[in-house]
Amino acid sequence: MSETRWLSACEQEIWRAFMSAVDGLTDQFARQLQRDANMPYTYYEILVALSEAPDRTLRMSELAGARGSSRSRLSHAVSRLEEAGWVRRQNCPTDKRGSFAVLTDEGFAALAAAAPGHVTEVRQRLFDVLTPEQIAQLGDISRAIMRGLGTPTQPPCPER
Repeated sequence: MSETRWLSACEQEIWRAFMSAVDGLTDQFARQLQRDANMPYTYYEILVALSEAPDRTLRMSELAGARGSSRSRLSHAVSRLEEAGWVRRQNCPTDKRGSFAVLTDEGFAALAAAAPGHVTEVRQRLFDVLTPEQIAQLGDISRAIMRGLGTPTQPPCPER
């Protein structure tokens, strides 16, 4: 068994700053969406994933994977979104146990109404406080972390 590679004092400070920044941003985005759109952040992310999918439809298992959520947690959230009329479930014709989540026109409209406030908050809290060089570094760092997690990444944006 290999010896534990403890974090240095500098690494520990960076780790804590990173986690505080991620937690703080997530909390800020959640509060903004709840305040301005009466929508939990989790619901917003589900609506975004569906809006970007072909025919605004994803298999529930794919949606859970894309959201990094358990199937039971996702199922509960989708039930709430169904109650709001923003999502509907559709049975899978080839798999009796499978089902799809489909973004309704009402759900798309709710997402479209919430998006400007969310984007403004993201810009203000993240991009506006960084230099262009830091933004490029953040992209590189984020993609490296995602690769380390085995998560597919997009290539760097051409703006760089």
